[in-house]
Amino acid sequence: MSVFDEDLSAEPVTEGTPPEGGVPDPVADPATQLAEANAKADDNYNKFLMAMADFENYKKRMQRDIESIVTARRRNLLERFLPVIDNLERALSFDAAGDEAHASLRTGVEQTLKGFEAVLAGEDVRPIDVANKPFDPKVAEAIGTVAAPDGVEDDTIVQVAQKGYTIGEDLLRAAQVIVAKTPG
Repeated sequence: MSVFDEDLSAEPVTEGTPPEGGVPDPVADPATQLAEANAKADDNYNKFLMAMADFENYKKRMQRDIESIVTARRRNLLERFLPVIDNLERALSFDAAGDEAHASLRTGVEQTLKGFEAVLAGEDVRPIDVANKPFDPKVAEAIGTVAAPDGVEDDTIVQVAQKGYTIGEDLLRAAQVIVAKTPG
C-alpha cells in the first residue's frame, strides 16, 4: 500500500484540531502558533538572562575569592618580615663602645632597617603609635603592668615592648605593651 492508496473517506480535519496522529496541522490557526512561538521565545530569553546573571555572579565571586587569597598571602608575607624589623631595632637600641667598627656596623643596620621600613610603607604597612596613650585592646596587647608613675593615669601605655602595625585600615599585628596601674 502506498501513500496514495490511503482512505480518503476519513473525516475532514477541521482547523485547529490535530489529526489522529497527534501532530497539529501546519496551517492551523497562525495566531495560536505565533503565540506559542512567542511564549517559547520569551521562556528561552528568560533562561538566557538567568544564565547571564549566574555567570556574572560567578565572575564576581571568583574575583572576590582571588582578592581574598592575594590579600591573605600578602598579609602572611608581611607578618613574617616584622620579627626581622624587631631584631634590627633591638640591635640599634644596644649602645656599644664607640669604636669605628661598631659605628660602621650600626650604620649598616640602620640602613637595612630603613630599607625594610620603606618596603613596608610601600605595602601600606604603618606602625601604630601607642606610647603614652590610653590602652586600647583593639590595637594593643598588655603583656605586663607597672605601678603608675606620678602624673600618669591608670591604663596608660608606659612602654612598648613590640610595635604594632596596620595594613591599610586593618590590624596586621597588635602592639605588645606595658600598662600603668595604680597599686591597690
